[in-house]
Amino acid sequence: MFRLHQQTTAFILGFLLNLSPSLLHAADLAKEIRMKDQVMDYIMDGDALLLKDGSHEFLSIYMEAETQPAKGAVIIMHGRGYHPNWPELVYPLRTGLTEHGWNTLSIQMPVLDNESSFYDYLDILDEAHPRINAAMAFLKQKKTKQIMLLAHSCSVHMAVDWLNKNRKAEVSGFIGVGMGSTDKGQPMPEPFPLAHIKVPVLDIRGEDDYPAVIRNAPRRMKNMKIAGHPKSQQKVVAKSDHYFTGRGEALVIEVADWLKNF
Repeated sequence: MFRLHQQTTAFILGFLLNLSPSLLHAADLAKEIRMKDQVMDYIMDGDALLLKDGSHEFLSIYMEAETQPAKGAVIIMHGRGYHPNWPELVYPLRTGLTEHGWNTLSIQMPVLDNESSFYDYLDILDEAHPRINAAMAFLKQKKTKQIMLLAHSCSVHMAVDWLNKNRKAEVSGFIGVGMGSTDKGQPMPEPFPLAHIKVPVLDIRGEDDYPAVIRNAPRRMKNMKIAGHPKSQQKVVAKSDHYFTGRGEALVIEVADWLKNF
């Protein structure tokens, strides 16, 4: 009986270990596919791409700068539950930065169902890593000299986690929009490890951003100073909420101004 139990346990463990990686994902891939099918029909600026993260394809949108050669490329990561052509914030960035000499690559981030909380998304931080790696590989194939990461809201947590675990990655800088966004009653388990991230950081938020984003700004600045990069900076965009509703152009101007340092 004991031997049979051991054999059964071994069989179950072996089965789980040999499952396709796509079946082990916690993210809602069915929802993502539905979003992809809807979004692809409405991409008017840039080229829709299906990049591979090692287990499945995910939607990305690549757009080249108006003047070539470009200064570099910006990988854009949307906020929680949205997509790489989200009109409120992502579209202005991915199209507007091309007017300032930068190619853009907006990528689909992992999504969960609509009822999922900030803490639920913390459980799938690692699922963003292969996507960022795939975006980096795509841009390196194009001989991109400088690669910037730009993330909004929940994707900031994913991007910072990737940066912290890939400290030797060939990234020229990081732009965090609305850094430190959480849900009510779900504070960040620990501060962003900005003291250990040596690439220059732009911490940019709206004047009317979420309370947690505003409240923790001094702590973020303190850790950025510990990291010691002279190009790191904090900016506040006037008359803007967390989603930069109606203020996408103002956000683009501030981001582009910081990118002049590179």
